[in-house]
Amino acid sequence: MLVVTAIADLQSVIKNARLTHQKIGFVPTMGALHQGHLSLIKQAKAQTSFVVASIFVNPTQFNEAEDFKLYPRTLDVDLKMLDESGCDLVFTPTVEDIYPSKDLRKFDFGLLEQVMEGLHRPGHFNGVAQVVSKLFDAVQADVAFFGQKDFQQFAIIKAMVKQLNIPIHLVACPIVREPSGLAMSSRNQRLSKLQKEQASAIYKHLTWAKTNFKQYSLSELKNEVEKCFFSSEGLELEYFEIVDENTLIELNSWPVDVKIVACVAVFCGKVRLIDNIVFNL
Repeated sequence: MLVVTAIADLQSVIKNARLTHQKIGFVPTMGALHQGHLSLIKQAKAQTSFVVASIFVNPTQFNEAEDFKLYPRTLDVDLKMLDESGCDLVFTPTVEDIYPSKDLRKFDFGLLEQVMEGLHRPGHFNGVAQVVSKLFDAVQADVAFFGQKDFQQFAIIKAMVKQLNIPIHLVACPIVREPSGLAMSSRNQRLSKLQKEQASAIYKHLTWAKTNFKQYSLSELKNEVEKCFFSSEGLELEYFEIVDENTLIELNSWPVDVKIVACVAVFCGKVRLIDNIVFNL
């Protein structure tokens, strides 16, 4: 496995891979890797012939300086995990490599960025679009792989690719969970053992909603799920929304021809966790 920091070195390696007609797969990460990330590498290896991963903690997508400071950084461990997973190339740029000058671009994603994460983390998705567009430009991959846990982020990236006319295929991969049901996240490293037990209630409540939603009106179901979260020790609910998968429009009643996704953001102590689940109509 090769590890490069400079964009020129990255592109030189990829150019050589293309000379042998290899299909380039790309998995962008912020490091602090877990089995969820490795499942993306596995999927990339299954669908492409040369797999690139990036490790870059992007400052422009953090709303709180403290959150950026506390984000886990475990580069040596990450590189070992990627090597063992069969990744071909890891791109580890510096902030100066990605942002040689301040990125002043402002994206407009309409409603997609005005609800849920966008509402509670203003500017977050603009930072995501800035860095992902720069990474796509640097790697020039054929296919990029993302986790379904960041459901709204994937919708934003799809919209960005369309806006910028980037020739890349996007693949969303299933959420990987811990045995308790807690969605794997780099932020889980900041949870104590007790907090991990408490946070496992997130998936339990989502699963209950998926299992029982046909017995309630949509507003009734939301009320019931919110009650579950409010009574869960150690958890503070930020939002629970039931939306159209494609538009992210909040639903007021059960549709018949729309894929429904329930999305949640919860604080466990000072750690903010997100999750989602798809309802089958």
